[in-house]
Amino acid sequence: MINNNDIIRRIRYTFDLKDSKMIDIFSLADYQVTRAAVSNWLKKPGDPDYVELPDYELSIFLNGFINLKRGKKEGVQPIAEQRLNNNIIFRKLKIALNLKDTDVLDMLKLVNVNISKHELSAFFRKEGHVHYRPCMDQMLRNFIHGMQIKYHPKK
Repeated sequence: MINNNDIIRRIRYTFDLKDSKMIDIFSLADYQVTRAAVSNWLKKPGDPDYVELPDYELSIFLNGFINLKRGKKEGVQPIAEQRLNNNIIFRKLKIALNLKDTDVLDMLKLVNVNISKHELSAFFRKEGHVHYRPCMDQMLRNFIHGMQIKYHPKK
């Protein structure tokens, strides 16, 4: 599976998020983190201060990212998953960015990946559904790369 730290680093880069905004995103999901924790999650492996970002915290971050981009819903907030897979991460990013299937397919085309609407919908089905298909690392990487091309502010 893709490294959680790499995912959060790519989201930070794509949307040009400062440390304070990263902390705000966690708080949008009713979770408090320190600047030091965020800083250590953003470091590269091999750095002595590098700390692996657990699935639970990435899930909280993605829930907060959904709240940032779409507005916080009234009432009970989504519960963060203890274990993540690529399908869940892909779905949460799609929700946060309010993307329709055609938007996702267009983003994948930016990185020369062409799949059908049916193939794409298989990633968003419930595990156990007859048409469910696990999202492989390369597909999630391609989506995130397409997301970077579309959303990264040009300097």
